[in-house]
Amino acid sequence: MTVTDHIDRFVLIVAGGSGKRMGSEIPKQFLLLAGKPVLMHTIEKFRDFDGSVKIIIVIPPEQSGYWDELKDKYFFNVPHTVVMGGTNRFFSVLNGLEMVSSGSVVAIHDGVRPFVTTGTINRCFTTALKLGNAIPVISPADSLRMVTGMGSVPVNREHIKQVQTPQVFLSDLIKNAYRQEYNEAFTDDATVLERTGETINLVEGNRENIKITTPEDLLICETLLKASS
Repeated sequence: MTVTDHIDRFVLIVAGGSGKRMGSEIPKQFLLLAGKPVLMHTIEKFRDFDGSVKIIIVIPPEQSGYWDELKDKYFFNVPHTVVMGGTNRFFSVLNGLEMVSSGSVVAIHDGVRPFVTTGTINRCFTTALKLGNAIPVISPADSLRMVTGMGSVPVNREHIKQVQTPQVFLSDLIKNAYRQEYNEAFTDDATVLERTGETINLVEGNRENIKITTPEDLLICETLLKASS
């Protein structure tokens, strides 16, 4: 741990997905990965990073009872606070930020990214404490082309970054940013903050930190777990 100790640290885990693209009736954050729900793996990553971090999860109101059942079934006892989500991710984060105190630092993370490393988390917190915010990114491995009205043109991938979470912010900055009116151009928390005039700071993420969206993603995650065991 290299993160400063005198400031409270929060993690706000947004878990509002459905199972549609997974072809499942079970929301993707609750699908089983190595014998327990994905969301539990994600929460444990932040517990392992820092046992004192204050964990908040945001879930749709209609899923709260199911989450309670899962906690009992899998004897899950990592301390956390549950907040009810809003009509979309923006309003879910807004609800969660109400539980985050002023003068702290907060990580906002996707509930279906269980393979973030403690190194990535630490880089984000450390940089955010110094510069106000930090988001993890990786360089694309594939060649890229941009579609235009004239066909397509190659894009220099050195100029492109894939954005991950956790996105970490001084709490007062991000709480103030979320007082803005919702805009469809807000694709993540960084774009919300950026609209207030802040510059976004990039740090190195980790390639395994994929967002589970499809059945193929879940298979990749099972392979990653086996490889690390």
